[in-house]
Amino acid sequence: MTEKNLLLAIFEDIDPAAHAVDKLRELGVTDEHVTVISGTPITEAMLGRKPQWSNVTRFALGGAFVGLCIGIFLAYGTPNLYPITVGGRWIGVPPTIVVMFEMTMLLMLISTFIGVFLDSRFPNYTPTEYVPEISDGRIGLLIECAGELEKSVEAAMKAMGAESVKRAQAEAL
Repeated sequence: MTEKNLLLAIFEDIDPAAHAVDKLRELGVTDEHVTVISGTPITEAMLGRKPQWSNVTRFALGGAFVGLCIGIFLAYGTPNLYPITVGGRWIGVPPTIVVMFEMTMLLMLISTFIGVFLDSRFPNYTPTEYVPEISDGRIGLLIECAGELEKSVEAAMKAMGAESVKRAQAEAL
């Protein structure tokens, strides 16, 4: 049974961190075992990683569809329940468009908020990693590697320009 070690490499800029991610791939460390910690948003493309899939789009589309169905029911179902014919017209088109649009947007907004909330796994009670240097603008790579790879990963990170490479431990905040 191989033991897993957590190494934390701190970089001052994004370019050495991107090259370090490439070097980790060469050493056999997959992207699933590398976590990028940054105080500023960094996209996957900046580091040459595959984009992560999010379920927020599915939540939004589902909410929009449900909202459209509710809007259609309110616009066309309600006049069928309580028919009032005024001037030979049964249903006015402009008000129905407004009702359908508003219900679609309302439920899409609510479901998007719920999707972001669930996709970010909030609240998270598991131990997390906090590094004070990240608040100062540094970029951290949290690397989970096997025990036999630890020395080579540490040497590679130093060679790629890491300010420090140390063992990390998840702590509850």
